[in-house]
Amino acid sequence: MTQLACVGTAVLLLNLSACSIGTVLVAQAAPQAKPAHKAKKTDPKPEPTEQDLFDYLREKLLSLSPEDELNDNLDVSYDLDTSIISITQPDGHCDISLNAIDANSALWDTVDASDTNHKRDDVLRLTLTSQNGKQARVCYDRKNQINPSAAANRVRLLFSHSKTDAIPGFMDTMDKAVKKLVALCGGTPEKKIF
Repeated sequence: MTQLACVGTAVLLLNLSACSIGTVLVAQAAPQAKPAHKAKKTDPKPEPTEQDLFDYLREKLLSLSPEDELNDNLDVSYDLDTSIISITQPDGHCDISLNAIDANSALWDTVDASDTNHKRDDVLRLTLTSQNGKQARVCYDRKNQINPSAAANRVRLLFSHSKTDAIPGFMDTMDKAVKKLVALCGGTPEKKIF
């Protein structure tokens, strides 16, 4: 009987050892859990300032100018205190009052700038109108005399159609920049309908 007890004890110890080894093997086989990696929150991109938006607009008006000796954007300046952009073209310059513009009036179209004497490339034009009862622009001739034929309630920004075609999403990006600039200057901000 002692022999039987010894054999039983040995079998029991052997089973317990096997269970322990199995537990150790299972524990070692399972991958260790790593602590969850928390992604750093990046600071949101700061909104562009009035000066940033004007700089963008100026750069595009000059670099994408029609260069047809009629609609060229020769110089673009900005008075931060009055929110007036001055655009000089071959026939004079126009002062645009951004605080008088309704951003909801933005309209893009393509214009054939040719006349009977000159074949010219198409011009991409962004037209904006003024708020009711306000004057959006004053245009002057080369002698700095007011040009009465230029509509005071309409602003037109001119770009070379062929140059802007090479820039994906140009109209959308320019549209957003101009509307933000108008809103920052006190004009009527864009209303989201949908």
